[in-house]
Amino acid sequence: MTIREIMTTEVVSLQETDNMLDASMIFARSSLRHLPVLRDTVLVGVVTERDVKRFAPGLLSGVTSEQYNLALETTAISRVMTRDPMTLKPEQEVIDAAEIFVSKRFGCLPVVDNGKLVGIVTRSNMLRLMVKMLKGE
Repeated sequence: MTIREIMTTEVVSLQETDNMLDASMIFARSSLRHLPVLRDTVLVGVVTERDVKRFAPGLLSGVTSEQYNLALETTAISRVMTRDPMTLKPEQEVIDAAEIFVSKRFGCLPVVDNGKLVGIVTRSNMLRLMVKMLKGE
């Protein structure tokens, strides 16, 4: 079975010039936890919901909501993303992704074909596949 068969193809992404507020809003309004970051159409990084929370000022530290929002608005996503992420190709075998998820403890792997982002594989994709296999589908 190949990555193409299990990957999510409708990928929400950010541009590296977007800011943490953009990412924060996407995470708040969806069930997504990982966002590929592009320079035009080229994958340059991945940002996670955890990355944004880690780099955001703590509300308990005494910052006002205006200061908090300003920090999110003025911090480019390129400052908090993981650069040059490990990727998969659509024709790779699913076992390749499984081994990476286990050994590296990643939550997602972008899928790139000829330099263009064409999908993403997450641990959730892998679990859905496992459920199908266990049910004999």
